[in-house]
Amino acid sequence: MTRVATLPGDAVPVTERFRITQWLRLGAVGLVLLCKLLAPDTLLPDRHDLVPWTLGFLCLTGIAEVLARTLPRRTLLLFSGMLMVDGVWLAGASWLTGSTTSPLRYAMLLHLGAVCLLASYRTGIKLAVWHSLLLFTIRNMVAGHVLSDTSPANLTGYGSADHRLAIFIVVLWLVAFSTSTLSAINERELRRRRGDLEALTSLAEQIERTDDSSSVARTLLDAAVTTYGFPRGVVLASSEGHLPVLASYGLDEDVARRPGRPGPSLVVGQAHESKATVLVRGLDTEADPWLARLLPGAANLVVVPLSAEGRSLGALVVEHTGGHRIQRRVVTGLERSASYAALALRNAWLLEQVQRLAATDGLTKIANRRTFEATLEREVARATRSAEHVSLVMVDIDHFKGLNDTHGHQAGDEVLRNVAASLSCECRDFDTPARYGGEEFAVILPGCGPDEALDIAERLRRAVGAAPSIVPITASAGVATYPSHAGDADTLVRAADEALYRSKHAGRDRTSVSEGVPPEAQVDALLRRAVSQRLGRPAGSDDADVVTPTPRGSEPS
Repeated sequence: MTRVATLPGDAVPVTERFRITQWLRLGAVGLVLLCKLLAPDTLLPDRHDLVPWTLGFLCLTGIAEVLARTLPRRTLLLFSGMLMVDGVWLAGASWLTGSTTSPLRYAMLLHLGAVCLLASYRTGIKLAVWHSLLLFTIRNMVAGHVLSDTSPANLTGYGSADHRLAIFIVVLWLVAFSTSTLSAINERELRRRRGDLEALTSLAEQIERTDDSSSVARTLLDAAVTTYGFPRGVVLASSEGHLPVLASYGLDEDVARRPGRPGPSLVVGQAHESKATVLVRGLDTEADPWLARLLPGAANLVVVPLSAEGRSLGALVVEHTGGHRIQRRVVTGLERSASYAALALRNAWLLEQVQRLAATDGLTKIANRRTFEATLEREVARATRSAEHVSLVMVDIDHFKGLNDTHGHQAGDEVLRNVAASLSCECRDFDTPARYGGEEFAVILPGCGPDEALDIAERLRRAVGAAPSIVPITASAGVATYPSHAGDADTLVRAADEALYRSKHAGRDRTSVSEGVPPEAQVDALLRRAVSQRLGRPAGSDDADVVTPTPRGSEPS
């Protein structure tokens, strides 16, 4: 693949710039030859060296074009070399047509301005030096009688040749500096805009790779801080209306670690109401106490609303240090970045909601059967690696069918919700309560041995009995521990279920500990786990090896 050469900081390839200068050379050559043919008096008719000099320059232009097409990697070198050739041709043509009085000298000014705008201001300054050296060289050669003086013999009111040359060089440098300044400003602005566009594109690509709201907020804030150099900033957003801190930068460590309970924000409310960016010189600690606590002593804040599909989601709040004024391009860049992030936040929250619905039971809002099975497999695998215990408690509400038949299914559903809430309150942060099916619940207890699991199971059973209900209820429980009573997740469920079955038949309202599955089942579990690990799939994935828990249909409710 051919590499296209570019000038430093340029977005347009140098091949394109070289092609434009080639067309300009052809136009200049054509104009000189046309003037020589149609208006010979303007270019000193007594000199006939201009035509071969110009045709020679035209030949060099053609050779450069051929070299550029055959050697594209050398285009940058040809571009620079031909600019020097242009200077030699213009200086020679000016000397042939009147030296310091030649009308072709003004072509140098046009050439210099075109190069400053087309290439760069640095190239323009170098070319001004080159033109000045050529003019001084020709003047010295004329003064030393190496070249003849082509100036008109009778010039009145124009001063000496040296005076005219000095004035022209001053004008040449004024053109160089003015055009170079404008070119530098234009180049810097284009570079900034290109950088903003690249930053926005990079932000969009990074956001596409994120899958949660916190990562989206962090990506947005990092992009804003990196691109525009803000010393502090926060992203406040939530799908529920309040504005917690999703991401922060430059905050005090204690404040960032414990931001406090989210409260309303006056400036964020103004941004949402106006649906536009709000610039704030300072925060009122009485009107906006929570945001003032997050950003103490903040000044010159930029509050960009985050909204998607007409709904306000939060705000990006950053502090700038460039005085009271902020460039419009910065505000525009923040608004565009915020619009990308707002849509990504909306999608992330929708995905989190779908995942939460897929992982929880719709009635009780705790883990469902599928989540329970996956969690139990994971905890058993972790316990195997770390040589720890993991226990399972199965809890069943006694006589639940009679409660449903007597008081209706709505009352039964309310009891199930209350029982699930009671179990969740009694569980540790790393325990997993789940609805196993019907009126049966399961609680996974990582790191619990048999004795500790029995105490926790009894506490859970009493919590179920104390749950709000239209009539008093009791519960039966069964406890099993890995690896004491079972060899894998499936046999652990079977062991806990058999213990629960014994509690039912012993009179209910009690907790039983598993006596362990039969030795042959333990051996089967170990073999199944070894084969599954060898094949690289979870234990119990083969339908033929799944141990089915004891059915509830044959036991009393």
